[in-house]
Amino acid sequence: MISQPMLFLMLLLIIGIIAKNQSLVIAISVLIGIKVIGLDGKVFPYMQAKGINLGVIVITIAVLVPIATGDIGFKQLMEAFKSTYAWIALCSGIFVAIIAKYGLDLLKDDPHITAALVIGTILAVVLFKGIAVGPLIAAGIAYLLMKLFAVIGI
Repeated sequence: MISQPMLFLMLLLIIGIIAKNQSLVIAISVLIGIKVIGLDGKVFPYMQAKGINLGVIVITIAVLVPIATGDIGFKQLMEAFKSTYAWIALCSGIFVAIIAKYGLDLLKDDPHITAALVIGTILAVVLFKGIAVGPLIAAGIAYLLMKLFAVIGI
């Protein structure tokens, strides 16, 4: 008999295929493959514990490639700081990194929130052609909103 997690993954796979979202289809296919092979007991705990960090490393590498290739150098950096938009981007990067830190804490401390964030991310990917880098940032935003609601008594 097919387990509930496998049924859930199959449903998400179908949704990903219908939505033509390659990233979602690949991610779910890898998870299904790991389950079918029987390595889920060893691989999933590692992925759950280290997956976000590994993903952040891969994204960071991708962002730094233009520096490594020489497409972005000190000249471009200095020119960027003459732009108002560059300062907005700098402040945004700082803000996002800080709220992501609190989001990671929230995911560790409140696992049931993870389910809502994951479903929200999947819905955004499927329905709005979003990109699934959102759970950590979403957790940070959720953390900020929860703290705000606590302060104002909602």
